[in-house]
Amino acid sequence: MRRKIGFIVAGIFLATLFTFTWAPAPVTAGPISLNYANFPPAPTFPCVQMERWKKEVEKRTNGKVAIKTFPGGTLVKAKGMMDGVIAGTADIGCLCMAYQPGRFMITNAIALPLGLPNSEVSSLALWDLYNKYKPKGFANVKVLTMFTTAPSNIMSKIPIRNLGDLKGVPIRASGGAAQILKAWGANRVGMPMPQTPEALQKGVVKGLFSSLEVMKDFKFAELCKYVTMTQTPVYPFAVVMNMDAWNKLPKDVQKVFDDLRLEQCKWTGDYMDKHVIESMDWSKKNQGVEVIELSKAEKAKWDNLLDPITAKWIETNKAKGLPAQAIVNDIKAFAKKHQ
Repeated sequence: MRRKIGFIVAGIFLATLFTFTWAPAPVTAGPISLNYANFPPAPTFPCVQMERWKKEVEKRTNGKVAIKTFPGGTLVKAKGMMDGVIAGTADIGCLCMAYQPGRFMITNAIALPLGLPNSEVSSLALWDLYNKYKPKGFANVKVLTMFTTAPSNIMSKIPIRNLGDLKGVPIRASGGAAQILKAWGANRVGMPMPQTPEALQKGVVKGLFSSLEVMKDFKFAELCKYVTMTQTPVYPFAVVMNMDAWNKLPKDVQKVFDDLRLEQCKWTGDYMDKHVIESMDWSKKNQGVEVIELSKAEKAKWDNLLDPITAKWIETNKAKGLPAQAIVNDIKAFAKKHQ
């Protein structure tokens, strides 16, 4: 009897040991994985802000979220960014609104020649504009932040010292900048920024009209040895998220994303302004770039040619039912507040 009981106890022990040894380990949930698409090359400022945002999200969620970034249009191309995010090709995407001017009428108004002084002020004014009007173009996405470039200037292979020098010259630009170049007598050529270096090399364009950080980021200083200071306009960007991906996030993670919206806007503007200074110092010192400052009288000529652009924008969009004059007034008021 004792022997039987011993065998039974031993059998139970061995069965228990076998169960604990061979039972599968409990499954531990991994971090929430999200992909973030961007269109310019990795060293450029939209991608620098992307990497900063990724780092802050991962830190503030204690590793609960993992972001995989895709610069250079490797996941979604520039003009398809909004639709790519809506379709779920990317969970998050950074887009330049100037590439689709008719889709983002209200926020693209920030690109009118309104004398905005720098990227930080313009970015904060853009964020205020979005929050006041909540444009329909963003109805199908979650907006994570917005920002702008620094004011645009002409980078060229030939010196442009007056309006006569610019007449008929093919210059790359996007969005509302086309009207500005037309008013000045240039021949505007539209194309995404990543295609511009080749266009410059082949002579398709003689220069570009953009913010000056690209002199270093895209190495345009190697091709464009002249910069004519015009200081207008800025280009608006937005970072948006697929709504299904957003709705699946836990509330504490959503709060981290929301808390970063304004902070990221301000950070990017400040970074941009400092980076423009750095890029131009590098361009002058290492590439021998000449900076052309227009005389006061000449600059007044250039500026006076732009007044009808804003007036026409107000008239056209008022006819479409937009509070166009109020939008322009708001941009100026928001800029003055932040300045």
